[in-house]
This record gives sequence, structure tokens and C-alpha cells, in this order.
Amino acid sequence: MKISIVPILLSLSFLFASCGGNGLPTTFDVTMSDYKFIPDTITVPAGEMITLTFTNKGFVSHKFVIFKLSTSAGKSFGEEDAANIYWSFEVLPGHADKDSFTAPSEPGEYFVTCGILGHLEAGMKGKLIVVAEDLDAK
Repeated sequence: MKISIVPILLSLSFLFASCGGNGLPTTFDVTMSDYKFIPDTITVPAGEMITLTFTNKGFVSHKFVIFKLSTSAGKSFGEEDAANIYWSFEVLPGHADKDSFTAPSEPGEYFVTCGILGHLEAGMKGKLIVVAEDLDAK
């Protein structure tokens, strides 16, 4: 029985290409529905390019909003929160879309919510956990 190593090497190269410097993934699929994110917590390596593919299975638009470290929308999201937004992306109902951003360089837990009025109050929130690069692994 002859086994070709090429498919194995291609699979491994794809695996490593979608991971950051410390082995954490840098690509994620996020499902938006009325009114939650799945998954609601994403862990990423600090300073890496992160690609998110969103699928909105809800009946209304949803906006994935990452707040700056140590900030949040409190009990409700509004225009006063604009200065605290690190990154956001909106997806229309029934659509899928993809975008990328550079993860914050400072490790910590970042508040995530839907930036559409009333959606935070309905429970649409989550976390972006940013971890420092493991220098011992290099």
C-alpha cells in the first residue's frame, strides 16, 4: 500500500496557516441569531490578524462590536459608546460575510455585544479574550 505524503503536508500547512504565533486559531466562524452569538467567547493571540466569517441566521441585522479594553456598553448600547469601540462589523439578516481585524496587542478580556439598539438588553453579548504570545514556545 502506497501512501502519498503530499495531502498530509498540505493539511498540516493549512492548519499552521490558520494559527497565530502561539498556536491559537486566527480564523473563526460566528453565527448570529436573535439574540446571541455562537460562540459567544473567542480566544485570540495578541496582535495577530483575525478573520471572522459571520452567518446571520436572525430576522434582523446584527452588528458584532468589540469594545476597547476595560470598557463596555453597560446595561444598554447607544451613541455614547462610539468612542469605546475597537472594531465592529454588521451583517444583514439571512446573509453571510467575512472580515478581518488586527487583535489588540494588550492581553485581557474585551467586551463584545451587538451594536443594534435593544440587542444587548436582549442578551446578545460575549467576550474576546486576547492572550500574549508564548515566548517560551519560540
